[in-house]
Amino acid sequence: MPRLFTALAVPPDVATALAAYQGGLPGARWIEPGDFHVTLRFLGDVERTMAEDFLDLLGEMRSRAPLTVTLDGLGVFGGGKPRAILATVHPSPEIVDLQDEQERLARRAGLAPETRRFTPHVTLARLRREANQEAVAMYLSQAPIFAPLTFTADRVTVYSARESTGGGPYLAEAEVPFA
Repeated sequence: MPRLFTALAVPPDVATALAAYQGGLPGARWIEPGDFHVTLRFLGDVERTMAEDFLDLLGEMRSRAPLTVTLDGLGVFGGGKPRAILATVHPSPEIVDLQDEQERLARRAGLAPETRRFTPHVTLARLRREANQEAVAMYLSQAPIFAPLTFTADRVTVYSARESTGGGPYLAEAEVPFA
């Protein structure tokens, strides 16, 4: 069973700029810059036939213009028990609409509805226990000022991940252009 998700790939120049924010936090497992992406819909471990059905449905995606993706800051998931360091993505109407379409297609393929609210981001690190709330707050307060980063996305990429706790390496299984 492949573990799949759809995402917007982060181009190499933006990935290099993001990598400058990695380091200096004990307990962080830093993601390789080549694996940076903005997840649209996590599909999970799916049967091959369901994966194929979903890929067929992706071919029915509405045509759309390339969209602008703006990374606008650093953040953390997990609050009192931090789980990840991330670069936040401005939730433009175009990105939200694209994610909504991914959700509709996933449901048509027979996948259960996503229960988590969509929060566009790029994961920079997964955190272990030693990266406690205080250490993460210190890391964020001492990080360089985040200059917004922008790129244009013109396709959805379907990635597979090895069975693990996340963080790559990811393999691009298919790319579906917007137009």
